[in-house]
Amino acid sequence: MGDDYVTTPAVDDRNPAASVDAVTDEMRLLEHAVQQLPAHAVKELITNEVCARCIFRVFNIHEGIYALVSPTTLYSIIEKATELEAETTKSFQKSEVKSNICPICLGVMQFSYHDQRDMLLEKDHAADFAMTVAESVKEKYQEIASFTLEVSLPTIITENESVIVSYMKKKYASEVWFQDNFSFEHIISVKDALKLSIIHSLEILLGVKSSVSDFRIRLTYEHVGDRCAENSVGKNQCNKRIKSGNILVKCTNETVQGGDVSDFNSQLKKVDQPCHMTLTCSMAPVYIGGRYLKLSRNVSQTRWIIDDERKGEASVEEIIGENILPMCNGDGYKFHAAGREDIDVRMLGSGRPFLIEIQNAGHLPSEVSIKEMEKKINSLESSNLVRVKHMKSLGSQGWTLMREGEAEKQQKQYAALVWISRSIKDDDVEAMSSLKDLKVLQRTPIRVLHRRSPLDREKIIHWMKIEKIAGSSQYFLLRLCTQAGTYIKEFVHGDLGRTHPSIGSILGCRAEILRLDVTDVKMDILNE
Repeated sequence: MGDDYVTTPAVDDRNPAASVDAVTDEMRLLEHAVQQLPAHAVKELITNEVCARCIFRVFNIHEGIYALVSPTTLYSIIEKATELEAETTKSFQKSEVKSNICPICLGVMQFSYHDQRDMLLEKDHAADFAMTVAESVKEKYQEIASFTLEVSLPTIITENESVIVSYMKKKYASEVWFQDNFSFEHIISVKDALKLSIIHSLEILLGVKSSVSDFRIRLTYEHVGDRCAENSVGKNQCNKRIKSGNILVKCTNETVQGGDVSDFNSQLKKVDQPCHMTLTCSMAPVYIGGRYLKLSRNVSQTRWIIDDERKGEASVEEIIGENILPMCNGDGYKFHAAGREDIDVRMLGSGRPFLIEIQNAGHLPSEVSIKEMEKKINSLESSNLVRVKHMKSLGSQGWTLMREGEAEKQQKQYAALVWISRSIKDDDVEAMSSLKDLKVLQRTPIRVLHRRSPLDREKIIHWMKIEKIAGSSQYFLLRLCTQAGTYIKEFVHGDLGRTHPSIGSILGCRAEILRLDVTDVKMDILNE
């Protein structure tokens, strides 16, 4: 009978009278729906302290209406429509004020719960509860484009509900009202009822729509008496799964399925306190990308601390990440770069592509604020160590593209100051410059064997150029373009024969690299 009687009234801020009329019309529909309820079955549920909203759920009356009114109003509707004795409903209304907990929803649909400080909070209206949720969200998240609402409930709710559903099916299945009008096969769950009760108010309060979103609001309800999900099955429990309607539940010695249908209350797990509710919010990572230049030979790419001692003056990761994080009001950050250079290697020229992954950002930065942050980083005292450029906001696909580019499409250009054990000749310059797409086999270098697998890797040297240095016959500037992942230092000195060919083997002499700079990293993304 649910969907025939429902639509959630739209709130029209420009015409409050129209909104009141809409609510009044919906209340009439609700009263009409309740009139079809079997009074004796409703009375039994009320007697056993089942809350009004769960009564409506059990009989498939849509929560879009009753979520708008207080329990007192709900019970007055039930009293009027089902002609119950006034004392029955008034007695239960009074008991509910004293925080009696519904044995099915454990207070979830009564909007009664313990918060993280273990304080008991009780809200009459769904809108009041939605206000509490919205205020918690707004404390940290000023800007969201949409949201997804998630709810997690303890298993005792499903178990107790299955007891009542089984009982009612057994007791009332032979009655005409049951056969003609009711089906317990598609009862709306407490989880879905709660979502639909507050979702409209949340949309209004947060000013955005609910949809499949990167921003998630999660309400987690836990009950101290519900250990099914936390503890392994003990000797007093069984793993037998039984089907009640369309609900699968676990059977324990506390919840007996079947038995005497005259008293389902004795089969329910007893509760005397509402659940503890924890509200958490999470935002999908925000990615800000750009290119960095490392101007110092004493700055590592990422934090480098050994035995509580920092190596180098600073790190690229910290200089960039710790300035961007406050701008996004995030919980933390991760630094990703397209490859890496040694601490004593400068990164010049076009810069190396990087991404800062901001976790659970409370603020989504605009392109203008990102550019302002770029200027700020470049004006800091550390700007003589690290600078940034081309910073912009990227989607998660930016991370994928950068990884693909690093592995497959990237080329790097270097400038190296090299010393050899003999004088450089003109023939050497011509011979080196004529080599194109030279294949080099590199066994994992000795200096990184402690952190990389011992493998043979084939890399390509696309081109090389030698520039003589005036006044020195054994020093020259080597410029080269290589495939990503090539070990340049080892390509120069040969690494005791582990890299072949090398500059030393090609020239037939000993070769050493004195200084190395990365001058260009070519990729398809993160360019101006």
